[in-house]
Amino acid sequence: MKNQLAIGRLLFMMLAGPLCAHAQTVIPLWAKGAPGFEKRRNEPEQAKDYWVKNIHNPSLTVYAPPAGKANGAAVIVCPGGGHRLLVYNAEGVAPAKFYNSLGITVFILKYRLGRDTLSPYQVDVHPKQDAYRAMRLVRSRAAEFNIDTNRIGMMGFSAGGEVVDMVAFNGWKGDPKASDPIDRANAKPNFIVQVYPGPGYVPETIPADAPPAFLVAANDDACCSLPIIQLLQRYREAKVPVEMHLYAQGDHAFNMGTNRKLRSINNWPQRLADWLEDSHILQPERKKILH
Repeated sequence: MKNQLAIGRLLFMMLAGPLCAHAQTVIPLWAKGAPGFEKRRNEPEQAKDYWVKNIHNPSLTVYAPPAGKANGAAVIVCPGGGHRLLVYNAEGVAPAKFYNSLGITVFILKYRLGRDTLSPYQVDVHPKQDAYRAMRLVRSRAAEFNIDTNRIGMMGFSAGGEVVDMVAFNGWKGDPKASDPIDRANAKPNFIVQVYPGPGYVPETIPADAPPAFLVAANDDACCSLPIIQLLQRYREAKVPVEMHLYAQGDHAFNMGTNRKLRSINNWPQRLADWLEDSHILQPERKKILH
């Protein structure tokens, strides 16, 4: 057991690492700043240990797979933090490195925080605006990053899961008359991964063309186990592909599994890897040729 724990701690350090271990490409969602808040785009973010806050220039940070390993799939990761901050390392950088190991290109979304100190933003308005814009931005620049536009997903942790729920089930269509070509792109994720998503924005119903979903939480999570049960039932009613893992223990914020002394939680990312492969996200499905 001691050896297993030591390996787990080492894996966490490798996955998380310091916030600024390597320079990454950062793409502002809007070149001149968020609409209506352009004058605040140059205000510095605040970062300490594992979190980032004071986000006024929402952006995507790109984590690309090793050379030769990329398979064309991509995912936008939305860290949690109660809309007060972003748990950037454990719920942004760590999943990015996990996905990179599978050949998936990752874009970590820094969305605006409606409950940050003296925030001018609304939880149900501005993170949604940022997430739609992020999906459209990634899809519009797919060729630049060698991404398959049919394999772009979203992943959310806790409050980040609420952001995913805000945009995953409606409002996808772009505006064909928009002056900004990015706003003409479709914002629908091709799949979603919800990790103990918050309870605030689970829809009453989901459409029959909703993106396939992978759901995971711990049963003893008083906040965020019920949302994945609700999502499961609504996916079943809509007859849309869904997979759920509800672990007996783990509580909230088990991240990528390395901060718990539980074998099941330690290994949950492998269940995600299996689902990504079985769902033809790591590689597009090959159609059978009839002779």
